[in-house]
Amino acid sequence: MSKAERPGGREPVRLAVRKTYKLYIGGAFPRSESGRSYVVTSSKGEFLANASKASRKDARDAVSAARKAFGGWSGATPYNRGQILYRVAEMLESRRAQFVAELTEAGTKKAGDIVDTAVDRLVWYAGWADKIAAVAGSANPVAGPYFNVSSPEPTGVVAVVAPDEPLLGLVSVIAPVIVTGNTCVVIAGERAPLPAITLAEVLATSDLPGGVVNVLTGSVKEIAPWLAAHMDVNAIDLTGVTDADLAVACEEAAAENLKRVLRPAATDWSADPGTKRLTAFLETKTVWHPTGL
Repeated sequence: MSKAERPGGREPVRLAVRKTYKLYIGGAFPRSESGRSYVVTSSKGEFLANASKASRKDARDAVSAARKAFGGWSGATPYNRGQILYRVAEMLESRRAQFVAELTEAGTKKAGDIVDTAVDRLVWYAGWADKIAAVAGSANPVAGPYFNVSSPEPTGVVAVVAPDEPLLGLVSVIAPVIVTGNTCVVIAGERAPLPAITLAEVLATSDLPGGVVNVLTGSVKEIAPWLAAHMDVNAIDLTGVTDADLAVACEEAAAENLKRVLRPAATDWSADPGTKRLTAFLETKTVWHPTGL
């Protein structure tokens, strides 16, 4: 139908395609199996989107994906993991405007500076990929005709409760976990989860194998206890848990299979991160070997 033939001669109004914010599990973007979602609003209370509300089964699926990816990721060379993390930084940089817009809507001040710092943080951790073993490992002096060497190895599947800092805090808890060879299941900050899903899109296009990072959105109070109690999760980072009772309950559940636990602590995400998070989820393997034979 031509313009002249349209009723009233009016141009048709184009409806924009609204983005659907889904979970990120095993390299794919499924909706929650429960079909639930929750409303995400801006800092001014304006509607932004409906985000998927992950369920217990979604958490189990994410752990399964992380476990499946662990062998290949932990077996990759540290240099290769560093290259991939650097690629993530490149892709995040290329979508800077989108992240700035999402952080601004979430009420983040100086959003551009935050995005730049997040990119730099990824590059910083990428540089540690093939160096942390030399720093955290050692050749041990022993009495006897032996070489005695200690070297760090990844813990396994790490559950991470991300802080309610939509990008820089999120990057700062994910990067040290994966650059050291672990895989992870991340519960994004509940208040402003949209940058976390956009980051998942960056990860999906950055040569990172599916399942290395899995991102869940929804209720921390609902999901965190299941991950803490899951017997195939080897460690849990409770940084984003702000409820003291919930943190204690998660730590008690984690004790069932002797998970490593990183307790909640106030953190200045813009400060130099140091190596604490790099070594938090590493195990130390010590090897004895006879000499003179």
